[in-house]
Amino acid sequence: MAAAAAAAAAAAGAQMAGAPTAAASKLLSLSGVFAVYKPKGLTSAELLNQLKEKLLAEAGMSFQHGKKRKKQALKIGHGGTLDSAATGVLVIGIGKGTKMLREMLSGSKKYVTTGQLGKATDTLDATGKITEEKPYDQITQRDMECILEKFTGDIMQVPPLYSALKKDGQRLSTLMKKGKTVEAKPARQVTVYSLSLQKFQPPLFTLDVECGGGFYIRSLVSDIGKELSSCASVQELTRTKQGPFTLEEHALREDKWTIDAIAQSLEYGTSLLPQEPALEKFKEEDSKECAVSCEKKADSPRLDHWPTVLHWGSPSLATANTKDNWVWECDHNVLFLEDESLLFLMACQDDSTPRLGTSLPTGNYSLNLVENL
Repeated sequence: MAAAAAAAAAAAGAQMAGAPTAAASKLLSLSGVFAVYKPKGLTSAELLNQLKEKLLAEAGMSFQHGKKRKKQALKIGHGGTLDSAATGVLVIGIGKGTKMLREMLSGSKKYVTTGQLGKATDTLDATGKITEEKPYDQITQRDMECILEKFTGDIMQVPPLYSALKKDGQRLSTLMKKGKTVEAKPARQVTVYSLSLQKFQPPLFTLDVECGGGFYIRSLVSDIGKELSSCASVQELTRTKQGPFTLEEHALREDKWTIDAIAQSLEYGTSLLPQEPALEKFKEEDSKECAVSCEKKADSPRLDHWPTVLHWGSPSLATANTKDNWVWECDHNVLFLEDESLLFLMACQDDSTPRLGTSLPTGNYSLNLVENL
């Protein structure tokens, strides 16, 4: 008995001294992408922290709270923000899978949303204050269906003021809540692959939407209301699909946020994704030329997930929709994106299509920080 107790004490001491448990080893070996269900009321970042804390607790590892927490061994991120009032699919990358999230950020997404005619709010959804009320009795189902054709394909869209986009390092929504005057961001091109009316019971209407990255459902519903000579706001929003992950088949509920369940989901989830193409290597002389032309102006932010390129071309200005919404500028129409110890080069094949270039050691390239939105 004494020997057994001594062995147990030694094992406990080894664990306290840093020896990983079997659960910890399995957790840290997880790599890939999977999907979870995001309930209403949580931000995507809050959900990510809850998921991470739960997994670390199961593995017997500590979770450090606060923005200034030290770098932790478990690397995890999400592939596209959902509004706190929205529900549905949120794709998660773990381990090396965080580098696959770029596909999720820029890839297609499907939503079901219910809008309300006749009421506009400052947030463009039911969480905000009513700013305008207009009649809607004159609007017919046929009117609505005809209007939707104007919002299909490549369209220009102004992002909501209450959004994760930033100005001077602060979210626009935070500045608005502080009573600051905030100008709307310029309209940008977004893509709607399909848009259909599922139900029309005025003042409510339900839409089925498939869109590309950087698209705001709240702006869509608001713009539809204006186009119908009325106004509208989002009442309910659910993301039903992101990339190959669907709400019904793949999104893990909170009771399935376990190491074993996620490991199983990763095996299935990775098989859904197309194989990543080999990265094209640039000539050494081109690399040296870029290295000379791009001077580092400020400290680079740490990216928790892959950015989405929203604009590129001439002049050589590219906007990266990252956690902190940084704008980078380099010569030769290239965008350098930092992810921990590597820099990833985004270059333009032509005026409209970016391609992923090569990854290089940090010392080989530097970044020119133009503006922090």
